[in-house]
Amino acid sequence: QVQLVESGGGLVQPGGSLRLSCAASGSIFNIYTMGWYREAPGKQRELVASITSGGSTNYAESVRGRFTISRDNAKKTVSLQLNSLKTEDTDVYYCNADIRTSTLRREVYWGQGTQVTVSS
Repeated sequence: QVQLVESGGGLVQPGGSLRLSCAASGSIFNIYTMGWYREAPGKQRELVASITSGGSTNYAESVRGRFTISRDNAKKTVSLQLNSLKTEDTDVYYCNADIRTSTLRREVYWGQGTQVTVSS
Protein backbone atom coordinates (compact mmCIF):
# COMPACT_ATOMS: atom_id res chain seq x y z
CA GLN A 1 0.00 0.00 0.00
CA VAL A 2 1.42 3.35 -1.06
CA GLN A 3 0.27 6.67 0.36
CA LEU A 4 1.04 10.29 -0.38
CA VAL A 5 0.32 12.64 2.50
CA GLU A 6 0.36 16.39 1.99
CA SER A 7 0.71 19.21 4.46
CA GLY A 8 1.21 22.94 4.53
CA GLY A 9 -1.82 24.51 2.90
CA GLY A 10 -3.72 27.40 4.42
CA LEU A 11 -4.82 31.00 4.13
CA VAL A 12 -2.34 33.68 3.12
CA GLN A 13 -2.54 37.28 1.96
CA PRO A 14 -1.59 38.28 -1.58
CA GLY A 15 2.17 38.57 -1.86
CA GLY A 16 2.68 36.06 0.91
CA SER A 17 4.33 32.64 0.93
CA LEU A 18 3.48 29.06 1.76
CA ARG A 19 5.35 25.80 1.66
CA LEU A 20 3.62 22.55 0.73
CA SER A 21 5.13 19.19 1.55
CA CYS A 22 4.27 15.66 0.50
CA ALA A 23 5.63 12.43 1.91
CA ALA A 24 5.38 9.05 0.22
CA SER A 25 5.19 5.91 2.31
CA GLY A 26 4.53 2.22 1.88
CA SER A 27 6.06 -0.58 -0.16
CA ILE A 28 8.08 1.58 -2.55
CA PHE A 29 10.84 0.28 -4.80
CA ASN A 30 11.48 3.48 -6.74
CA ILE A 31 9.96 6.93 -7.24
CA TYR A 32 10.25 8.53 -10.65
CA THR A 33 8.75 11.94 -11.39
CA MET A 34 6.99 13.76 -8.55
CA GLY A 35 4.83 16.79 -8.98
CA TRP A 36 2.17 19.19 -7.82
CA TYR A 37 -1.12 19.82 -9.55
CA ARG A 38 -3.96 22.16 -8.69
CA GLU A 39 -7.66 22.13 -9.33
CA ALA A 40 -10.31 24.79 -8.97
CA PRO A 41 -14.02 23.92 -8.79
CA GLY A 42 -15.36 23.19 -12.24
CA LYS A 43 -11.95 23.28 -13.85
CA GLN A 44 -9.54 20.61 -15.04
CA ARG A 45 -6.65 19.63 -12.80
CA GLU A 46 -3.50 21.29 -14.12
CA LEU A 47 0.21 20.74 -13.64
CA VAL A 48 1.92 23.30 -11.42
CA ALA A 49 5.42 21.85 -11.28
CA SER A 50 7.20 18.53 -11.57
CA ILE A 51 10.64 17.17 -10.77
CA THR A 52 12.37 14.03 -11.95
CA SER A 53 14.42 11.72 -9.75
CA GLY A 54 17.50 13.39 -11.21
CA GLY A 55 16.30 16.85 -10.25
CA SER A 56 15.11 18.22 -13.59
CA THR A 57 12.18 20.57 -13.09
CA ASN A 58 9.25 21.76 -15.13
CA TYR A 59 6.88 24.63 -14.25
CA ALA A 60 3.61 25.99 -15.51
CA GLU A 61 4.16 29.37 -17.11
CA SER A 62 1.82 31.01 -14.59
CA VAL A 63 4.02 30.07 -11.62
CA ARG A 64 7.51 30.18 -13.13
CA GLY A 65 9.76 32.42 -11.05
CA ARG A 66 7.39 32.39 -8.08
CA PHE A 67 7.14 28.71 -7.13
CA THR A 68 10.02 26.30 -6.52
CA ILE A 69 9.74 22.52 -6.43
CA SER A 70 12.29 20.34 -4.65
CA ARG A 71 12.57 16.75 -3.48
CA ASP A 72 14.49 14.61 -1.05
CA ASN A 73 14.91 11.16 -2.55
CA ALA A 74 16.16 9.60 0.69
CA LYS A 75 13.13 10.86 2.61
CA LYS A 76 10.73 10.24 -0.29
CA THR A 77 9.38 13.77 -0.06
CA VAL A 78 8.55 16.54 -2.49
CA SER A 79 7.98 20.16 -1.55
CA LEU A 80 6.61 23.24 -3.26
CA GLN A 81 7.62 26.70 -2.10
CA LEU A 82 4.98 29.22 -3.13
CA ASN A 83 6.13 32.86 -3.11
CA SER A 84 4.51 36.09 -4.30
CA LEU A 85 1.13 34.44 -4.11
CA LYS A 86 -1.78 35.85 -6.08
CA THR A 87 -5.51 35.44 -5.56
CA GLU A 88 -5.64 33.35 -8.71
CA ASP A 89 -3.36 30.78 -7.03
CA THR A 90 -6.28 29.81 -4.81
CA ASP A 91 -6.95 26.13 -5.47
CA VAL A 92 -6.72 22.66 -4.02
CA TYR A 93 -3.17 21.45 -4.56
CA TYR A 94 -2.47 17.75 -5.11
CA CYS A 95 0.80 15.87 -4.79
CA ASN A 96 1.51 13.30 -7.49
CA ALA A 97 4.17 10.62 -7.86
CA ASP A 98 5.06 7.98 -10.41
CA ILE A 99 6.01 4.99 -8.25
CA ARG A 100 7.20 1.45 -8.77
CA THR A 101 6.15 -0.61 -5.78
CA SER A 102 8.01 -3.45 -4.14
CA THR A 103 5.97 -5.85 -6.29
CA LEU A 104 7.41 -3.98 -9.33
CA ARG A 105 4.04 -2.60 -10.32
CA ARG A 106 4.31 0.95 -11.63
CA GLU A 107 1.48 3.37 -11.00
CA VAL A 108 0.75 7.08 -10.53
CA TYR A 109 -0.41 7.96 -7.04
CA TRP A 110 -2.18 11.07 -5.73
CA GLY A 111 -2.37 12.76 -2.39
CA GLN A 112 -5.64 13.80 -0.79
CA GLY A 113 -5.22 17.48 -1.65
CA THR A 114 -4.52 20.55 0.44
CA GLN A 115 -6.35 23.87 0.17
CA VAL A 116 -4.41 27.03 -0.61
CA THR A 117 -6.42 30.23 -0.26
CA VAL A 118 -4.93 33.61 -1.17
CA SER A 119 -7.11 36.43 0.09
CA SER A 120 -6.87 39.75 1.84
